[in-house]
Amino acid sequence: MAKAFFRLQKFLRRTQFLLFFLTAAYLMAGSLLLLQRTRLVIQQGSRGTSANQALPVPDGMVGVGITDPRTLQNPRPGPRLLVGMDALQEPALDQRHSPRWLVSRNSELRQLRRRWFHRFISDQEPMQTAGFKAMKHTAEHKGTYMGCFSDDSRERTLKGAVFYDLRKMTVSHCQEACAERAYTYAGLAYGAECYCGNKLPATASKPEECNSECKGEKGSVCGGVNRLSVYRVEELRAGARRRRNVIYRGCFRAPENLTDTFPASLIQPNLTVEMCSEFCSKKEFPLAVIQGQECYCGYPTGRFSLHDGADGLFCSGMHNASSATEGKYCLVYQTPVQDTRCTDRKFLTTKSKVFVALSSFPGAGNTWARHLIEHATGYYTGSYYFDGALYNKGFKGEKDHWRSRRTICVKTHESGKTEIEMFDSAILLIRNPYKSLMAEFNRKYAGHLGYATDRNWKSKEWPDFVNSYASWWASHVLDWLKYGKRLLVVHYEDLKQSLIPKLREMVEFLNMTVTEDRLLCVENNRDGNFKRSGAKQKDFEPFTQEMKDLINRYILTVDEALRGKNFTGLPREYVPR
Repeated sequence: MAKAFFRLQKFLRRTQFLLFFLTAAYLMAGSLLLLQRTRLVIQQGSRGTSANQALPVPDGMVGVGITDPRTLQNPRPGPRLLVGMDALQEPALDQRHSPRWLVSRNSELRQLRRRWFHRFISDQEPMQTAGFKAMKHTAEHKGTYMGCFSDDSRERTLKGAVFYDLRKMTVSHCQEACAERAYTYAGLAYGAECYCGNKLPATASKPEECNSECKGEKGSVCGGVNRLSVYRVEELRAGARRRRNVIYRGCFRAPENLTDTFPASLIQPNLTVEMCSEFCSKKEFPLAVIQGQECYCGYPTGRFSLHDGADGLFCSGMHNASSATEGKYCLVYQTPVQDTRCTDRKFLTTKSKVFVALSSFPGAGNTWARHLIEHATGYYTGSYYFDGALYNKGFKGEKDHWRSRRTICVKTHESGKTEIEMFDSAILLIRNPYKSLMAEFNRKYAGHLGYATDRNWKSKEWPDFVNSYASWWASHVLDWLKYGKRLLVVHYEDLKQSLIPKLREMVEFLNMTVTEDRLLCVENNRDGNFKRSGAKQKDFEPFTQEMKDLINRYILTVDEALRGKNFTGLPREYVPR
């Protein structure tokens, strides 16, 4: 017995020593790895990239937990930039902005952006967890619970407005969003979707069918699958801001038969804009149309598309019964009601045979283009990266693997032969580099919806940012022109100016067909949830003459490359300043 005990004691001593040795080895390896990474960042800075430049990421960040061997590739030789320009014959300038330098520089930036993103995600998780705990204790349900009701994506129960928050949705958050817009009812579904409206459904579902827990509030129910938890919204607490704005759309020629064109109408003596807008809002229509003492409610349609506006003088006497226009024109207002005819989206039921990229430089409007494509086609778009802010606001394709082929197209900011040749075709979205650089800088310091401060613009980061990202703007387009198999080039400015024709062209490129009414619905919801808010700085010019000279050379090069591939050159407003 003593002998067996002695052997056991000897074994435990050896095991203890082995564990101590392994722990020491693990700590030493970690220290060496940390020193190596620190040295790499210092080396990157010595090449011209400041420490702060490890921070910028494209507007759809890199996928969480995915390490792609493509990011470790050696720099690739790219197409020659600025060929034949006298200004580049100087040796120092040619070496500083040569194609090889461009590609090497952009490769370094991509690695730094990926490294920063993983650090950013790890730092944010504890903060988000703490926020959820606080939300659980402070949430208050101000509304009156009306019951559980059925809901169908093809025919929404509450049609006023739609909001998504796939990580932080609470009952109070939904109620406040609807109450601020003066809706009567707020409904929650799938634990993360919020719907507003003024009409309560006629028949209720079984209470147990609303069984989805709110994403941001444990213990609270936020509807279910095709089920709405509906609340009657109480008055907002004092000081809350209402957003019940009515927007004047203009004077338009009236359709031949107003009653057939618009599904709801009201005849009211002394009719006012407020009376008509309130009537149409309660009927849950996005348009309020006034002709004399008559009020009509409806949607933009093929019969009444709002594309051919008339001179406002034709509507100047509209509220007099003896209008000189004799009923040929009408005033149109946008109510706060959202046009929900195109808000339903889903993943492809079968894997796409064609792998399509939606490629752009950061700040070129990729998120906006995704919003338009999703609402026009009814299918989600994917992303080469993962952006939690976009996912939370309804871009569900953010969490789907970018190679799943369940999305209509995949967002990417990547360039280079390998990254491009993975796709069968691509929509290449190009924006004025001056606007793109400012948009991406705003996103870096103020998120998707804000503006960078004066302090940010006047700091050292701005010139460093322009110096690095301007070259990426040029090389991104040149690489896709060189290696892309099948391209549709879309200029952001053209899409903004002629939305429906350009969007129809994009949808046809994706091999999809859509109705005219759905495109008109997209146009009615054109801004989405990611239009920057707040006042812009008037006559703000952050670019120095040296920056302009650099960017202008890139503009000329890209314009020449586009024409060389039989594409339309850059819009006139790109012309060097």
